[in-house]
Amino acid sequence: MIVYPDIEIQNGKCVSLIRGHMDKPIVFDIAPLEAAKSFATEGAEWIHVVDLDAVAGKEKTNADLIKEIISSVYVPVQVAGGIRSELDIDHWIEAGAGRVVIATGAVRYPQMVINAASRHPGKIVVSIDGSDGYVVCEGWTETTAWTPLEFARQFETSDIAAIIFTDIDKTHDLPESSLATTAELASSLIVPVISSGTVKTLDDIATLYYLPNIAGSIAGWALFNKNFKLSEAIELVHSK
Repeated sequence: MIVYPDIEIQNGKCVSLIRGHMDKPIVFDIAPLEAAKSFATEGAEWIHVVDLDAVAGKEKTNADLIKEIISSVYVPVQVAGGIRSELDIDHWIEAGAGRVVIATGAVRYPQMVINAASRHPGKIVVSIDGSDGYVVCEGWTETTAWTPLEFARQFETSDIAAIIFTDIDKTHDLPESSLATTAELASSLIVPVISSGTVKTLDDIATLYYLPNIAGSIAGWALFNKNFKLSEAIELVHSK
């Protein structure tokens, strides 16, 4: 299992969003490039970077900063945020992204994702955000009619590299939340599943490790809050 350190960027800064609210970010006292270099030094196998301004549809995004991260660290970078067309996908792959992550774009244009995966096998990741049993999109503001598993199945025979599943209920520590949906996805699909929104402690990493077909875990808030070090998480999964 790969531990993906998550760098979420808003207005050029490392942030974490409270319940997905773009206007109430927690800002961390470290520059995104510095964070990426630090994670690389700690042994990161991949770095996951999200452009929150692109997610919000702002004219000024963090694309140049993300390109600087890609060119400055000798670790493949998985880029997410506001990617909704094949032109967007091609742009980031040409910029050196190891993988391109598509979330709302996959909900709106699933065939576009399948076509892009055929042209760029192993470089496209579908990101599924789930809340209360259904897929949500548009920055968690719109609920669809699909369950995560129903939605994921349409990509199962494509050439995508993985599916990221963000368990929003678990992220928000709702009383009824569990790893049940993550476990169902992982055990039901042949596509590797990367878990997001489920890690706050090293014990959470260990729990995910023992779920079938979990190929990775994304950790951001816990790393920036120093709940544990990336090197500790990597050592944990490599020792299993």
